[in-house]
Amino acid sequence: MPTLPQSSARSRSGGSAEDNADNGADLDDDARAALGGAAIHLPCLLTAIAIMLAGSVYPLLFAGADGKASHGLAMALFWAMSAGFVRGVGFIPRVRLWRWLFSGGACLSGLLLAAALRWGG
Repeated sequence: MPTLPQSSARSRSGGSAEDNADNGADLDDDARAALGGAAIHLPCLLTAIAIMLAGSVYPLLFAGADGKASHGLAMALFWAMSAGFVRGVGFIPRVRLWRWLFSGGACLSGLLLAAALRWGG
């Protein structure tokens, strides 16, 4: 079975995958996105799973305080869930707009917006 040359096994940043993983602790989100990944972010992942399961078991979660469908509330919760899954599994998009829309802060923003829409009046 033929093997790949050593230069082909290198990542785009010029180092091996092991080198990139070892150095990942000192990098910000921009640098991690350039290297192609990050570690699992457990709070975001657990938030996304909680929204998914709660919405499946209790669909009225996506309704307003009056019991009618609230599209704004559903959008905020789906945004929080999407951002939680994307960031939670360790994916950091390269484009700044997508990186912000699917970040841990966006997950929290979606939850706060949903809470404001549900109980804020």
